[in-house]
Amino acid sequence: MYEVTVEAGFSSGHYLREYYGKCENPHGHNYRVLVTLAGEELEPNGLLLDFKVLKDVLKPVVNYLDHQMINDLEPFTTVNPSAENLARYFFDKTNEHLREVTGGRVRVKRSTIFETDTSQATYYVD
Repeated sequence: MYEVTVEAGFSSGHYLREYYGKCENPHGHNYRVLVTLAGEELEPNGLLLDFKVLKDVLKPVVNYLDHQMINDLEPFTTVNPSAENLARYFFDKTNEHLREVTGGRVRVKRSTIFETDTSQATYYVD
């Protein structure tokens, strides 16, 4: 099994619903996201997926959230925009785009979102 990982960043605001503390108020983060892909078969050029292609796949997902109030965007108008749910969002959306680009040869293995340098959440499927 092969894996490749890229990192992207974006800045957004959010607030947590059904949370009682400072994070129930609107606030912002400079998020970092790591997306790791996995696949068993390399392309003829010896790459699982070109890093540039992966960055291009990730870019519309990042751009959708960048400099926005996440709570105002679907699906986060009803889904709480926690780090855990953001990690799942990146996992699902990147997988959707990858299916189009690779025909299912490559899949997302895990997605990690950093709200701060010391706080992160990861979503993966066994």
